[in-house]
Parts: sequence; C-alpha cells; structure tokens
Amino acid sequence: MNFICDAGKSWMQKGLTGVFVCLQLNLFGQFSDSVNHYISYAATGTINKTNDGNSYVFTNLLKFNINRKDFAFNNTNSYIYGQQRQRHTNNDFASALDFNLYKTFPHFYYWGLAGYDKSFSLKINNRVQTGLGAAYKLIDKKNGMLNLSDGILFEYGDLNANTNRKVYRIFRNSLRIRFRWVIRDMVTLDGNNFLQSSLSDKNDYNVRSVTSLSFKLVKWLNFTTAANYNRLNATGRETLLITFGLTTDKYF
Repeated sequence: MNFICDAGKSWMQKGLTGVFVCLQLNLFGQFSDSVNHYISYAATGTINKTNDGNSYVFTNLLKFNINRKDFAFNNTNSYIYGQQRQRHTNNDFASALDFNLYKTFPHFYYWGLAGYDKSFSLKINNRVQTGLGAAYKLIDKKNGMLNLSDGILFEYGDLNANTNRKVYRIFRNSLRIRFRWVIRDMVTLDGNNFLQSSLSDKNDYNVRSVTSLSFKLVKWLNFTTAANYNRLNATGRETLLITFGLTTDKYF
C-alpha cells in the first residue's frame, strides 16, 4: 500500500516487490470555539527481498498542534531508518518546535522556532537551529492559502563534510513558501518549501521541500502521496523520500 523511495542511496535500483506497511492515526479535539488541539502519528515502511540482496526503510512521524485565534504552537518529530545490502542508508531523527503570534494586522504574523536533527543520510552528526521572523499570507481563503515568510536563524552544526569533520556556528536567512489548495473538498495539495542560505558563505545553503497530494475517497478515508526532498550543500548530500497509501481521519 506504500512505496518509499530514498535518493540518498541509488534509489532507482530498489525493487517494488516486498512487504508494505502503513499506519496513520489522527486525533482532533475541539475544546472551545477558539482553541483546537491536534495530534497525529504516521508510520510507513517497505521491505524488499531479492536474490541480489535485501533492503528496507521505516519512517515514523509524530505531530502535535495547538491553535488559538491569536497563537499557534506546533511540534513535529520524525525518525527514518533504512538499510540496503546490509549497509545503512538512513538513520535520521528530527524534532522541531515552532510558534506563530497573530497580534498584528490581518494576514501578518511573527514566528519563532527551535529544532534539532541528526542524519546519517545527510552526514549530520548534530545540528541545532533557533530563529525568529515574520510571515504574510498573500492568499488567505477557505479553499486556498499562499504564505511567504522570512527570518534569521542561528545554526550550530557538526557535520561529516567530504570525510572531514566540520563544527561551525553561523547565521542563516530562512525563506519559506507554503501553500495549500482544496478543490471541492475532495482534493488537497499541500506544500512547505525552505531555502536557508548562510549570511557569510554563498555556497552554504540548505533546501527542504515537503509536498503532498490527497484524494478523499469517503468521509474518513483518503489516498495520499507525498514527496520529501532535502539537500545539504555543505556535505553535498541529498535525499528524496516518496510515500503513498491510504490514510484515515477522525474528528471529535
């Protein structure tokens, strides 16, 4: 039911045969007209066994959100583990906290974030980011949203760059474009795209893109496909993870 593609290690060579596992749970609790709480967990995986070798990738994603009229808090945690021919392809963990403050004029808000990640596929031993910025919703409708944000990040990193260890502290500009389109309450296109450029080295930049497309089959069942792309130019590494399958939602 799911297919996972990892561009960090010759993903074109991975077969489509194997065992596919998908689990997603969404819980949403509305305590008042102005406060919403949301928690979701998703686990996907693929196991491929052939005469030439074995490969597998497992992913886990946990999200928690609190939304109020003037404030929003988000927490996202992910873990990806993979092997191919008894060699690691992924052992990646990321956790991020961010908030939005809506106490200005319409469609404009301030944001802040703190994040930690480590990634075998991107050669990140440890990385911490903290930052502040502002955002504006160019389109803000019930069935469509287009958001542009910018801000400054402080980043501490410990990388394996070209077989050499690199420890650094730098400031980055963080530019984000986010969009969401809903067509007749049946099709949803969602995207979150980042470009994080060093303020001191034009060749040091990070690119991250997450895009998903969902089709509502029945009220509680969707078919969803998603693409997650990362590039870390400091190490020359990039990954592409593609998943698709059935997801279920429950509101109460």
